Amino acid sequence: MLTHLASLLVLTATLIFEIKSSVYIGENASFLEFVPAIIVIAYLEDRAVALAATILMVAVGLWARGLDQISNEDWARAILLLVSGGVIAMTFHRLRQDLHEVLGVAEARLAAVEATESRYRWAFERAAMGFANSNEKGELLQSNRRLCEMTGYKEEELAQLQLKTLVHPDDRDALARLLAGLGNEAASFGSEVRLSRKDGTAFWARLTLSSSVPDGVLPESIFVVVDDISEQRAAHEALRAQKEWLDLALSAGRLATWRIDLKEATVTGSDTFWDILGLPPATSRPLEELAAVVHPADWPKLAASRKLAPVTNYDVEIRVRRPDGHIRWVALRGREDKHDDHPQRLGVAADLTERRQTTLLRAAAKKRERIMLEQRHRFSNLFPVITALVKMVNVPDNNVAKYKETLIDRIRALEATHLLLSGKGNHSAMLHDLVVQELQPYMGTRDISVSGPSVAMSGGAAESFAMIAHELTTNSMKHGALGDSKGRIEVNWTFASEDAGSDIVFEWLESGRRRTSNVIRHGFGSMILGVDGAPLVGHSPKLEMSDHGLRYSLKLSRKEIGP
Repeated sequence: MLTHLASLLVLTATLIFEIKSSVYIGENASFLEFVPAIIVIAYLEDRAVALAATILMVAVGLWARGLDQISNEDWARAILLLVSGGVIAMTFHRLRQDLHEVLGVAEARLAAVEATESRYRWAFERAAMGFANSNEKGELLQSNRRLCEMTGYKEEELAQLQLKTLVHPDDRDALARLLAGLGNEAASFGSEVRLSRKDGTAFWARLTLSSSVPDGVLPESIFVVVDDISEQRAAHEALRAQKEWLDLALSAGRLATWRIDLKEATVTGSDTFWDILGLPPATSRPLEELAAVVHPADWPKLAASRKLAPVTNYDVEIRVRRPDGHIRWVALRGREDKHDDHPQRLGVAADLTERRQTTLLRAAAKKRERIMLEQRHRFSNLFPVITALVKMVNVPDNNVAKYKETLIDRIRALEATHLLLSGKGNHSAMLHDLVVQELQPYMGTRDISVSGPSVAMSGGAAESFAMIAHELTTNSMKHGALGDSKGRIEVNWTFASEDAGSDIVFEWLESGRRRTSNVIRHGFGSMILGVDGAPLVGHSPKLEMSDHGLRYSLKLSRKEIGP
């Protein structure tokens, strides 16, 4: 409304001035005095009003000169004024449009800035980390809610503090280095420091300072980010302590850690691992490089298939030939697993060489002790057997020489069996060996067959059975098949049944002419064979003789003869 009134006053004043000028000046009056008024009106009003005011001014100017006295110059000035007024009106109209567009863009940008600032303030206040703004003096200009919660201060209280006041005295040098870094270049700098709470307690935080530094000059505002890392720091310290304990335990137990990547065919290990293998320390080695120290028979345990089953235990023992020539036993225990699609084995290694040597020495000592005890037992049993032989042998017809010959013959048979048993590490003998031992001198000249399953006999039972085999052989040589060039001896034994604990049936068969009658004589031999009572070993003996042969059978209990 005021602009319209001002435009009307300017127009009225200009018209009055034009009329008076025409009266007093006459034809020399010019239309140029209307231009300032047109400019003012074009500035205050829109294009249509400015054009209307220009036309009105031209009409009044021509009227003031008189319609019958208007010269060509007046018409030219009037036309020029109309053109000038139109140009002025259009120019101001265009300027006004451009100004509106600029103002529109500015308003849009201002709205965007305000929205961004609003979002920033929302994020600043609700962030999970502590945020603050500080000046070059270290004063906290603005702090968010999270920083207040961390420190226990209110925002207005933090505004009265300097950043170094929050930092623990022992960590203020780190803060000074951060500020010095910001003063040298445009970047962000961070460090782990301890911050003090209002109640005097401290907590670990990741402190980051950032700003843009134009031309190396410290700006007036520094952005401060505070991240509470107390839990991470505690977990890190716990892991570090556990690692120290683990390293100490592994070192005390002479244990080493290792890992085999089967996809890359590489081996990594601790220094102790390489020391056990006799190799210098290394970050990793190709798996094939270990083939030079691992025993060829144990190499497949390391170079196994690269296709692993789901997580499984891995436990092998390998022999290692160290560069110094020593053979070491190494146990590799751990897991087979996949990591980042890489099949791998990992675990601990232990040097078992001393333990194995100790075990072998103990086993050898126990074995030697067992042998000595067995020898002592056998020797202690040998004398009663000899005493029994002496008592059992009668002097035939008071013939001492014959008595001595018979006794020595029996003792030599016992000696042969004893030597046979002494050659066995387990102090037992095979039934087949006991029979063949007696018949061996005649196998090249007589028809003899020995057959039967493999049966082991303990020392005492073997000695007794050897006496029986010797007696049968001696009897056959004196009276039976061994004394006849056409005679035949068949010895065999079988199990009475398929039961594992069943008896063994032993048979001695002779065919051929016998040089004595089939009457069974009762003497020392009959006692050994069990004709006149129980045999030295076994049970249920049977002896059958005829002019054309002999048959002797004996049952041996598995429990009685077992080693």
